[in-house]
Amino acid sequence: MRGLEDADPEPHSFDEASRRAIFDGFVRDSTYGKAWLIVCDEKYVGYVVLTVSFSFEYRGYDAFIDELYIAKEYRGRGIGLRAMEFVEVAAGELGVNAIHLEVSHGNDPAIGLYRRAGYAGNNRHLMTKWLTK
Repeated sequence: MRGLEDADPEPHSFDEASRRAIFDGFVRDSTYGKAWLIVCDEKYVGYVVLTVSFSFEYRGYDAFIDELYIAKEYRGRGIGLRAMEFVEVAAGELGVNAIHLEVSHGNDPAIGLYRRAGYAGNNRHLMTKWLTK
């Protein structure tokens, strides 16, 4: 997760203890979604997290590819695209109708990957309000 934050062009603070606690809660309750490690050459080279929610607009379950990370030295090999294809199949098996994702402005390699995978922008703005500090 630290590698993902470090690779993002938008600065974020990384609190490992907080992330571990969030991840522990995530894996304890399968209704939140699923996470997978990505393996290449018998090494862990990344991970992907799919979170699931419910939407009337998307006719039931929808999901976010909340995090996708491939170690720098393994990028450009098609691993990310294969991971996304895998997640789409898994999401379909969970009854998900639509998958969303966010990408930071300026993260051109990720934007290119997501476009190659068939994702497109829309005429909406993702807006956020934090309810906790």
